[in-house]
Amino acid sequence: MSHTITQVGSSEFRHGDGGQMRAGVYRGKGRVVVEQVPIPEIDAAEVLFRVAACGICGTDIKKIHHGFIAPPQILGHELAGTVVKTGPGVTKFKTGDRVVSFHHIPCGACFYCEKKLFSQCAGYKKVGLTAGFDPNGGGFAEYVRAMPWIVERGMIALPADVSFEEATFVEPVNTCLKAVRKARVARDEAVLVIGQGPIGMLLMMLAKHEGATVYTSDPMAGRRAASVRFGAAESFDPAEGKLVDEIRRRTGGRGADAVLLAVPNATLVPEALSLARPGGRVLLFAHNDPVLQLEFPAAAVGVEEKEILGSYSASVGDQAESAALVFGHKLPLREMISHRFPLERIADALELAAHPERDTLKVMIAHQ
Repeated sequence: MSHTITQVGSSEFRHGDGGQMRAGVYRGKGRVVVEQVPIPEIDAAEVLFRVAACGICGTDIKKIHHGFIAPPQILGHELAGTVVKTGPGVTKFKTGDRVVSFHHIPCGACFYCEKKLFSQCAGYKKVGLTAGFDPNGGGFAEYVRAMPWIVERGMIALPADVSFEEATFVEPVNTCLKAVRKARVARDEAVLVIGQGPIGMLLMMLAKHEGATVYTSDPMAGRRAASVRFGAAESFDPAEGKLVDEIRRRTGGRGADAVLLAVPNATLVPEALSLARPGGRVLLFAHNDPVLQLEFPAAAVGVEEKEILGSYSASVGDQAESAALVFGHKLPLREMISHRFPLERIADALELAAHPERDTLKVMIAHQ
């Protein structure tokens, strides 16, 4: 993954003329450039906030690495910051408020919202945070504009004892809580999470939070050690070729009740099915690539009655609970942050997130 980076100076927010700000702008496949761009203007029911921290998500990496979106774009959707300007119609927030914000919020009234399939709502697919160009989160910039539906239902004030970096986890915790619930993880079940990157680690923590005994696997020794430190019963090296035997040995020969696959690798889907017991569930979390095709043994589903489930994005139904988990310090989130980069070094941050080293977990853009 090759990135280009340009060094620029800092900016100041000026009321009135908008001013200029720094932003990491996606300029084509594998290319992110730090540029000066206009600070977004806001309308009557909108909010402008200064980004304090933004996590790098695997989805950001996919879009940049594979060129799935048309440039220019300013990405970054795991973000928190401070309100610097509000439109005259805004009553929920004021200048100086510390906030975390989702970038998608469903309409609440359509067929899919009535079915609680919020991520399939047409309104949900309209991104409501932007730092310029097509709305796409904007957390890789100094300032972000929140549109009316986000201000009303997608922004949350931060408690005084919650840091901006911790707050950036509200959205990914929500996506993982939704996935764990979609997989129907229950107390006293045996669950395997394949992959212990940042998302796999959150899936492990939340499956344990549901009362399951959670096993994990990852080829990186540092991530296996961190997994056990953060709550996994055991973590295995898949390269040893004994994962199926190890899981069956711990489950009376049956296999895991649920397997959560947090690695976007098509070859792992048949393996995940082999690791699940008959009648068990396999949840595909990372398989949101529009090009990737999957193959698996039909008998695993048609005879052994194993379920293949998918989970995409966050759920407004889990918004309060995911925020409470983060704000209540129920998960070791700060310990997950392994690297912090200033905005000027966003290319280095993206490179590390795409090609993690031994100790790499969550990579964060910490604005200065």
